[in-house]
Amino acid sequence: MTFNLMKLASQSQLSSWLPSIHPQVWIFAIGRFCSEVGTGFTLFYAPIFFVNQVGLSATSVGVALGSASISGIVGRIVGGSLADSGHWGRRRTLLLATAISASGSLVLAATNNFTILVIGSLISGLGIGFYWPAAEAVVADASEIDNRRETFAIARLADNLGLAIGIVLAGFLITIIGSYRWLFVIDAISFLVFFGVVYVGISETEQQQIKELENTQYIASWIAVLSDRRFLVYITVNIFFTIYISQIHSTLPLYFKNFVFVESTSEGFAKTTISGLFAWHLVFAIICQLPVTSILKRCSHTLALTVSAILWAIGFGLIWVSGTAPSYNLVWVTLALGVFAVAIVSYTPSAASLVTELAPENQRGVYFSINAVCWAVGSFIGHPLGGWALDQPRIIIDGLWLGFCLSVIIVVVILQYLNRILAE
Repeated sequence: MTFNLMKLASQSQLSSWLPSIHPQVWIFAIGRFCSEVGTGFTLFYAPIFFVNQVGLSATSVGVALGSASISGIVGRIVGGSLADSGHWGRRRTLLLATAISASGSLVLAATNNFTILVIGSLISGLGIGFYWPAAEAVVADASEIDNRRETFAIARLADNLGLAIGIVLAGFLITIIGSYRWLFVIDAISFLVFFGVVYVGISETEQQQIKELENTQYIASWIAVLSDRRFLVYITVNIFFTIYISQIHSTLPLYFKNFVFVESTSEGFAKTTISGLFAWHLVFAIICQLPVTSILKRCSHTLALTVSAILWAIGFGLIWVSGTAPSYNLVWVTLALGVFAVAIVSYTPSAASLVTELAPENQRGVYFSINAVCWAVGSFIGHPLGGWALDQPRIIIDGLWLGFCLSVIIVVVILQYLNRILAE
């Protein structure tokens, strides 16, 4: 029934401005939406909870959250091979990922010290690691060259919409019950719902079935990927983008709470204000996702990524202003999160589409596995870096944002080199 409803939706009048999207993408988007609602309950509140209520230092929380990247790298490497395996495939890998992620969320709900936080982060990182290569491969398999960016944009739209709703609901829930732990329980339930959607509504993709007999030389596949010079250059620049994104998820919520003061007072933003700010960030991303994707479709992938990099520099500059300006701090933060929203929606569809075009069909899982490792590496660097900076004197804290601005110069230079070798 769900399948038929999604098929009708994809063929409705909306198709006059939306490309024809494979029905399985719509079903998968529903699952991602449900899961991201749960993630929205915890994503921006976890650092605040572990620092201000559990009593850990910002540095230790950054290290603990960054530890998820260690297990995440293992999960991404193994998950990529499993996703390409004809004996395992994308669907089973997704089921395994959602089950592990639900377990990790329950452990985080019980956290009362650094050790349990690290254990929960490691389990959650492993689940995320298994998830991303298979998830991206499912969307890639169901896309065509003409609508590839839009197909990935639909998936990201479901993610952002779920996150926005989750953040708003979490703000209300914290205000009512005052307990952060229930947020992680709800996150675990959302992963179980996603498990059900994948189990009932997702079948193994056609490309995976066709290429089943070719997926036996895993070592050769990894060697081939690691020998792809164009892909390795892309990976280098992609790590910068993932470090930037990690700051939104971990460093900025705590920065807004403890270091960006309301006008000339010595108090940071209230929890409800932080909730509203990140909800605005995601809602604006939702509004911009398809229009920005449509505009940048006329550009090369490298140009679209360059636009995103410049927007990141502008956003970090505005964050620096928000922490140093004597007034209108909320205005500067709102502008910064709006710019970050456009930066992200400029980045994600183009990056995923570029990986799809570089990868042979029977090696998409491995390519997306290494692409997903970038996110683990970015978190491994970004979370501890941000946490460390917030424990330093104020000049270091403010300098962090200016450092990110300057790093964009390196990103743009690498992208220009990538553009040149892609044209060879």
